[in-house]
This record gives sequence, structure tokens and C-alpha cells, in this order.
Amino acid sequence: MPEVSEAGSTVARFSSARLGSSPHDLRLVPVAAAAWAGAWVGTGLAGADRWSSTAVGGVVATALALVLLARLRRAVLAGAVAACLVAATVVGALAAHRLAGGPVADLADDQSTVDVVGVVSGDPLLRAGQFGGYATVRVRVRVIEGRGQAWAVHSPLLVVASGDEAATGWARVLVGSTVRIVGRLEAVDRGSDVSAVLRVRQSPEVRAPPGTSLLLVERVRQGLRDAVRDRPPEPRALVPALVLGDTSAMTPELTDSFATTGLTHLTAVSGANLTLLLAFLLFGAKWLGVRGRLLRVVGLGGVVLFVALCRTEPSVLRAAAMGLVALAALGTGGGRRGLRHLAVAVVLLVLADPFLARSLGFTLSVLASAGIVWWASAWVAATIWLPRIVAEALMVPLAAHLATLPVVAAISDAVSVSGLLANALAGLFVGPATVLGFAAAGLSLLSSWLAGIVGWGASWCAQVIIWIAHAGAALPGSSWAWPAGPLPLVVLGVLALGFGLSVKLLLRRRWLAVGAGVVLVTAMLTGPVQPGWPPTGWRMVVCDVGQGDGLVIRAGPGQAVVVDVGPDPSAMRRCLTTLRVKAVPVLVLSHFHADHVDGLSAVLGRLPVGQVLVSPYASPSVEVAMVRALARSSGATVRSPPLGERARVGEVWWQVLGPVGSPTGRAAELGESAQSGAENDASLVLRVDVGGLALLLTGDVEPEGQARILATGADVRADVLKVPHHGSRRQDPAFFAATGARIAITSAGADNSYGHPAPSTLHLATSLGMAVLRTDTQGSLAVTEHNGRLGAVTQR
Repeated sequence: MPEVSEAGSTVARFSSARLGSSPHDLRLVPVAAAAWAGAWVGTGLAGADRWSSTAVGGVVATALALVLLARLRRAVLAGAVAACLVAATVVGALAAHRLAGGPVADLADDQSTVDVVGVVSGDPLLRAGQFGGYATVRVRVRVIEGRGQAWAVHSPLLVVASGDEAATGWARVLVGSTVRIVGRLEAVDRGSDVSAVLRVRQSPEVRAPPGTSLLLVERVRQGLRDAVRDRPPEPRALVPALVLGDTSAMTPELTDSFATTGLTHLTAVSGANLTLLLAFLLFGAKWLGVRGRLLRVVGLGGVVLFVALCRTEPSVLRAAAMGLVALAALGTGGGRRGLRHLAVAVVLLVLADPFLARSLGFTLSVLASAGIVWWASAWVAATIWLPRIVAEALMVPLAAHLATLPVVAAISDAVSVSGLLANALAGLFVGPATVLGFAAAGLSLLSSWLAGIVGWGASWCAQVIIWIAHAGAALPGSSWAWPAGPLPLVVLGVLALGFGLSVKLLLRRRWLAVGAGVVLVTAMLTGPVQPGWPPTGWRMVVCDVGQGDGLVIRAGPGQAVVVDVGPDPSAMRRCLTTLRVKAVPVLVLSHFHADHVDGLSAVLGRLPVGQVLVSPYASPSVEVAMVRALARSSGATVRSPPLGERARVGEVWWQVLGPVGSPTGRAAELGESAQSGAENDASLVLRVDVGGLALLLTGDVEPEGQARILATGADVRADVLKVPHHGSRRQDPAFFAATGARIAITSAGADNSYGHPAPSTLHLATSLGMAVLRTDTQGSLAVTEHNGRLGAVTQR
């Protein structure tokens, strides 16, 4: 998740003492809103299409109406709003034209293969895709050759390097390096802040190293990593994440725990780490007796240090601007003027970089800052029955949490109930960890021994944060699912606003505050309860995990066999929590694609797991390594069951029907383009019997694999068919017919880009008399059995 609080606790902590009950200065808020809207519209303009014409017409009409109002009412504010709206629209349109009007965009429209020389402008980000690892990195193009011509340009590209080897090669490239790349260009969507996407499958050729200043910064950053090298894996990974935003070493389990407890923003390269750095520095300076202008100098020095070490990337500069808003709140009337300062910062930022208007991180940043300035000060003042430091630790994250709640829910389809408590507790340790981390990085230039001592202190602060994250994520009600549709989000926004307006009343009465706290703790301990779910007599639940598979088969009270875990640990964890699964004797991973294994931390390391059954084809290598590492750390054994194996756990019996043949050999013969298909065809295919029902679980097996299973003469008859490969169009009709299934279930994400499930596959199933159930439209699906009768219940 993007950073949630850019101005964080600093704004509230140093404005609450001055704000009191003074009214907020809202005069510049409509000006900022107009600049934001204008930049959003301007960056989306693309030629003379219908949308652009309508948008320009809307801006012109609104501006004329505001000018007319300004003349009739002598309303200077209305004139300022009109001016900012038009100016931001023009600036945004010019920026969009600059990206879309050059040779790079023209070559991308033709999907040309090009030879590029450019400078790496951002840290490479390693990611796990559905078909293996890949890396993304921003590059500023200097020279581009294509279609027999060459151009000298200055355009930003997003490079996507596919394949484990290429991704690893890009991960070693330093920011500021001049590189040569050959790849295929692709056009970008409206409003993108790059000219094109360049897809490559090889590491870059480094033509020149970064400049002296960037090499020094990299030396300091590496010094921090070396300072915590001897610490345990999780704090060793978290300290660079807190200080530098370097999350490359964070384990999937730790990442999932941070996402569930609303702590992900702490690992962003901007936002909370700068905020808490300033808070800790200013608190320490005040404790030492520093006052007045010197206090601002200390804060400004913290901002400069942060930008120098984290480099002048857009997100870092945005954080610096928000940090300066916090510093401005230290002045006379700073709390009262907090929203004015925030509005000025928004106007300046969107005029300097109009594409920020389309950034979710920027949206969350502004909302969190506004929530803190608007609410937190008054709430702290109302909490007279708590020590101020405790009140601030509770009220600041609550204000940011409420202000950003609808946007976060739209991104994650969930509401973090534990986020308030986790942020309040972790906030006490993030400041020391960040400051000690910065100190260790600086000391690494002088003495690695001293840096190691300070890094030891930073890692212990990080360890406490890790304990908080894991403990919060383990609570049954830590995260509640929330649909991301317009109406549910509006309802959530109204609820958040209503609660925000009532908090002050609650805090003035201790018994009401304690009662609200009890309700919150109860919600975290019990989790959400949906009447009728799970249904009585459920035998298998196909969890709604988005674009992926995640199946739970009841093996006994509190026990289940889990088959695949989807791409999102949070979604899989919520499903298991709702089903009250306490142990997983057997975990089956049909194959190693990300949409089947990336949710693994929802099971391994969180629930007792006996053994993990995996596909015999160990590819893609990134996911294979992740699975084996998590299994090793949790003490579970990993093995590939042989074809025909029969086994039982509790009420569940199963037989291995596939894969049939040697996928490794076939992939080698067909080449790299067939790799993904071979990995699909290597899926474990199981026939499962539970409670008198027969289930055929097929992973992503392709038509060729389906035909090979039929050729063995295996019994594929079943009551329920889990449709292969999320219902893709590639199916074997004979395989479907042989199952004789009464229910066919497709597991796919809503509005996914693959078109799953395919209309032809749905027609095939219904033509054979199967009732089709879909997670993309019906949510999680439960297969039930009552007195030998097959049934199904949908969660939505």
C-alpha cells in the first residue's frame, strides 16, 4: 500500500499546543482543490478526442462562471480559484503533450523495437509476477534509435525487465548509471507520467557509472546495510526499509503483516519515515532546551539529510514539502494555519509536477495530513484524562486512519481494524529506529565498528515494530473485507466522517472512550461475522482471492486441507479466519505461479502446517525459492507426490491424477515462449473425496495436460469441477464431459485483464448441464452437503 501519512505525527504534535479551539483557515482549500482538479484534467488531455474536448469545455465553463462571480460579488477568492484551475490545466496539458508528442511515443504506438541510451533515474524494484520475477525501473532517455533513425531526446521511460536473470541484473544497477538497452516499446494509458513502457528480457549494458555525489550516497546507503548485516533476517531487512525505503530484503510474511496492520507506509521512501524522523529530532531538541528559530533549523536539517540520503526522486521531494508544512506549523498560529500551509504545498507541488494529481500516494499524503491538522489537535486537547504523549500517540494515527480510510479501502478491498493500535504502538519506536538508522549510515563513513553499534540499536527498535506487526496480523479481526464499489466507499466515507465528528464527544467522557476501546478490541479479537457464512455443512470453500486460486477443504473441526493460496496473503488470511481454520495438515500448491503461491504467508508461519505438496516442475525459480524458504522457516516438509498417490487426512481423501509426462523436457524443446504453458501443464491435479462428495481440482492444467490425464484411464468423475486456469478459453471438451460434474466453479478476479472466465468456457460447462459459479461476481463460494445432497452457497 502507498504511504498513508506524509505529515504524520509531526503536524499534530507541534500544532496541538497552539491550535486549541481556534478555527481553521480554510480560505486556500478551494484554491488547492482547483489546482489539483486542473492538473488531473490537464495530464489526461490527449489530442482532439471526445473526452479531451469535454474536459476542456468543463474547465472553461467553470472558470468563466467563477470569473463572473468574482466580478459581480467582488470575490477575490473566486478569481483565485479560476486562475489556479486554468493555470494547472494548462501546465498539465503541456506536460502531457511533452510526453506524448515526441519520437518515443510515436515509436511506442507502432510497438517498435528500439535501441536506447539513458540514465537510470530510480531504484529498480524487484517484483514477483504471475509467470516469474521481473523488475521495473525508470530511465531518462538520452538517445533512441528505431526504424532506421536516431533522436536525441529527454523523455522518461518505464523499463520492465522480465525473467529472473534480467530482473536480478537490473537490481544491481545503481541510480545515475548510464545504460544501453534494447527492447520493444509499448504505448501507455492516458495520464501516465512516462512516454512509454520498454519491455526487455536482458540485463542492461552499463556505459558509465553514476556521478561522484550519487556514488557517495550509495556508499552511505550500503554502509547502513552493512551496519545491520549481523542482525536477524527481519530486523536486518526492516531497518533499510524504514530509513531508505529499501524493501528488497523484506520477507513475504513480514510484508503481509505490515499490510494487514496498516504499517506499510512506514517502509515507503517518503512520508512517515521523514515525519517520524522530524518528530523525534524536534522532540529531542526541545528536551535539550532548543527553542524558536533554532528548532526550525534542526527540522530543516533533518529534511536536508533525508533528501540527500534518499535522493531527489519525486516521492522524496514530496515528502520534503510535507515536512516543511510540519515545520511551518511551529510558528505563531501554526496550528490554525496548518490547512493553509497544506493548501499552499498542494498548489506548488501540482504546478511543479502535475502528474502528482493522479498519484494515489499523493492523495493519501494530503488526506492524512489534512485529517491530522483538522482533528488530532482538538482530540488531544479533549483527552485530559490521559498523559499528553499517550494521547498524541493514539489520536494522531486515528486521525490519519479515518481521513484515508475510503481511499485505502478502495486500494486494498479491506479496512485495517488493527491499524489504529498498531500505528500507535509502533510510532513510539519508528522515530528512534529511523534516527539511529540515519546515524549508522553516516557513521559508516567514519567507522564500521561505530556504525555497527548504532545499527544494533536501530535493529532492536525495528524488532519491536516487527513483533507489533506480527501480533496484530495474527488477530482474527485485524483486517475486514470491504467492497471497493462506489456505494460501499461512500458509505465508508460517511461512517468515517461521522465517527471523526463524534470522537471529541467520546473523549470528553472517559467511560464512552473506554467503551469505544472495548468495542475496537472485541472487533479485532472476534473478526467480522456474516450471518449464514460459512454455511452449515460446508465441505469446500473457493475463496475470493482475486485473480488466482485459493481453496479450503474441511478435514475436521478447525482443520483443513488448503489447495493454493492466491496472490494476496490478506485475502487468503481473511478467508481462513472466517472459516475458523486453526491448522492445515496438508497444503497443496498446484504450481508455482504467483497467483497460486504469493499468498503463502497467510498459511505458512501463521498456522501449523504438516507438509506442503508441490508440482514436480520447479519453475519459476523466484516463487520456488520463496516457497521453500517459507516452508523451511516454519518447519514444514516439502515434497512432490508421485502420480497415482492416494492419501488421507481426517475427512479428506485424495488421489494424484496429474501432471502426466515430463514438463521440463517439453519446455526445453519448445523454447522460452512455452515456459508458462509448461508450468501450467505441470499443475498437480487431484481428485478429492470429502463427506461423500467428489471434487476435481485442476490447477491451471492446459488442454494438452487434460488430454494426457484422460489417456491414462484415470477416474475423473466428480460432483464439482474446479475449472482449469480460471476458466480460460483453452479447454478440452472431452475432459469436461468425462467429469460429469454437476457444478463448475471458476476462480478469477473481477474485471481481470485476461477475460477470465471466457464465454466459450462458460458455454461449454452449461451445455454439459453444469451449474456455473464464479468468484469474480459472487465472491467466495461454499460447496455443501446435507444428507447426501449437493448444495452451494455464495458469500455475496
